Amino acid sequence: MDALTGWLIALAAVIVYAVAVVVLQRTGRLGPEKSLTLFGPALLVKTRRFLGWLDRIGRFKRLWSVVGDIGIVFAAAAMVAIVGVLVLDAIVVSRIPASAAPSPQQALGIPGINPIIPIGYGLLALAVGIVLHELFHGVIARSQNVGVKSVGILWCVIPVGAFVEQDEEQITKASRRRRDRIAAAGVLANFALAALFLLLLGVMLGTSVTPNANGVGIAYVVNNAPAHNASIAPGDIITSINGTSTTTNSALLDFLSHSHAGQTVPISFYSASAHHLVATNVTLAPLSSYTNNPSDSQRGFLGVAPTFLPPAQLTQVIANPFGASSGPLLGSTDWVILPLAGIEPVAGTTQSFYHLTGPFAGADPGNFWIVANTFYWLAWMNLLLGLSNALPLVPFDGGLLFRDFVGAITHRLRGSWDGARLDRFTARAAAVSSVAVVGLLVWQFVGPRL
Repeated sequence: MDALTGWLIALAAVIVYAVAVVVLQRTGRLGPEKSLTLFGPALLVKTRRFLGWLDRIGRFKRLWSVVGDIGIVFAAAAMVAIVGVLVLDAIVVSRIPASAAPSPQQALGIPGINPIIPIGYGLLALAVGIVLHELFHGVIARSQNVGVKSVGILWCVIPVGAFVEQDEEQITKASRRRRDRIAAAGVLANFALAALFLLLLGVMLGTSVTPNANGVGIAYVVNNAPAHNASIAPGDIITSINGTSTTTNSALLDFLSHSHAGQTVPISFYSASAHHLVATNVTLAPLSSYTNNPSDSQRGFLGVAPTFLPPAQLTQVIANPFGASSGPLLGSTDWVILPLAGIEPVAGTTQSFYHLTGPFAGADPGNFWIVANTFYWLAWMNLLLGLSNALPLVPFDGGLLFRDFVGAITHRLRGSWDGARLDRFTARAAAVSSVAVVGLLVWQFVGPRL
């Protein structure tokens, strides 16, 4: 499907949605006190059916108060971390060319619009993350004696989320700490879900996925290049070249950078099609034949593109990024950017690097990887939701928390201020932080193009 067809389908969906909303409004089925109402462009479908369930879970007030306090700590730490990342990105993007700048679609974490989020896995993960995020708000709200009027879903062209309608008057009257427990609950829920699904993913991959060989995975082979003529194909793993083990991408690339055209070298690789190791000789071609740069005429060219990470390191990063051989910081960074590298979901060529062992040895590989990919995207999307909602941006949870954080600090420093003056100051602070965050987000896409 080309871009024009995609935009036409999106336009048609918007028109159908708008017509449906107008019909509902004219027939009297929409209204603040009805089960269907509008919140901006979104259609709210409300029900009171699950309120008793929230009450039953929320009755353990002491437990949920402790959980809410933990959520405040996590949300505050996430707020500092995500703002720090945005500031760092703002510095970095000013140094990259316009051709390398992210597209506007990447600003939205919506499957099908954001090109790195697959629509199937993404919609499932988004739905689970948003529903549990909102339900946790409701549970903590009831534990803090704040009423919940209704629960339901938001519908705007496509199902985009869920909501818990809290009693705004009671929230306003609640103490700052009780209010912050409720606001931080959703962020904590997303982080907890991310940790849970990452653990499940780690158990699956750590017990049942084994690389076919220890070497460099091949993602692409140039047609009629030396590698192609030696029957090396995408999905194969090069284990050595010229007697040097290639357990890392740099080992292969370093050799090729010092090789020369016409050099015949022994090469060993695991063939995904033959299911065994193959040893052969390859005569390197002149690199200039493919770059059309005369200065490359003496350099050797094999004609392969390695994957972002070698297969052994890739499974390590997916299953346990904090225990990766590259270290917890780089390992967790690699885990987050796997979709940008075209690796997640694991499919096709990437699946060819592995075979199943252990508890899942007899499982169908296709079904196994569907489940593994689902766990990855549930963890990835919940991490994204948790960090996004921690932004000091009104009306996100982080915006409400930031306002209360500023209020608590200001009250200690300016104890003589009355409530009205304190409220005005905190409202201005929240507005300033919101504008600053929006500016940092926009700069990611505008900065490189200026």
